[in-house]
Amino acid sequence: MKKILLSLLLAAATTFAATIPDAAKVGQFYAGCQAYSFRMYSVFEAIDKTAQCGGKTIEFYPGQKFDDKAKWDHNATPEMINQVMKHLETKGLTAVGYGVVKLGKDAAQDRKVFEFCKTLGISIVVTEPDVAGLDGIEALVKEFDIKMAIHNHPKRPLDRAYMFWDPDYVLGLVKDRDSRMGSCADIGHWVRSGLDPVECVKKLKGRIFDSHMKDLNEFGDVKAHDLPFGQGKSNIAGVLAEYAAQGYPGPLHCEYEYNWETSVPEITQCLEFVKNWKPAK
Repeated sequence: MKKILLSLLLAAATTFAATIPDAAKVGQFYAGCQAYSFRMYSVFEAIDKTAQCGGKTIEFYPGQKFDDKAKWDHNATPEMINQVMKHLETKGLTAVGYGVVKLGKDAAQDRKVFEFCKTLGISIVVTEPDVAGLDGIEALVKEFDIKMAIHNHPKRPLDRAYMFWDPDYVLGLVKDRDSRMGSCADIGHWVRSGLDPVECVKKLKGRIFDSHMKDLNEFGDVKAHDLPFGQGKSNIAGVLAEYAAQGYPGPLHCEYEYNWETSVPEITQCLEFVKNWKPAK
């Protein structure tokens, strides 16, 4: 029975729009929340809160609570997937991303991630991959027609092997590969690394498929915390202007990692900022 249900879900996914629907726009960008903003809550509550804040898209992450017994990730049963898909429909949200998930180490697990995303109609897998496994990841990108977006955490002074913080490094990994392999631009983590996010976005033009949006209270400080968009040091207005200039419509995902249990008003302000943003004349 489970195999039959999974087959039906996969078949339904093939009819899911390959592009994000216009109804998922907040202002001129597709926008919503990274579910990690609501990591204290279940995946259903994350969907509810994203909709409450005015978001239209959501990016799931592996390991969020599903219920008292199960976690939400690419090992979810068909019944779990069906429940989440129904809840998304009820709340008018579009699931567009999944991550950050490890890819490149285990081919069977990588395939399971892509199958999970295809079933949900998710078009972007966000990862900090094992670069030795990029050939296998590229094959899955082509097979499933799902984008792979490399995420960046902050620079790690004590770990020189960690290079995803550097947009030039990320570009070097993907520029000669399939055009569906690119970046998930984490604006706040670039700011924590002391990098100008607008310049980073310019470097990755044409290869950005997702963006984790954070406006931080300090520049170049790994301990900096989130503020509503427009109130911090991340130059969110400048980032939006550059995205608009590049013709990148999103998705933009607010990833708010502060005031974890009371962040709805602040995230609402973030999405209102996106909604009301207009290019300078």
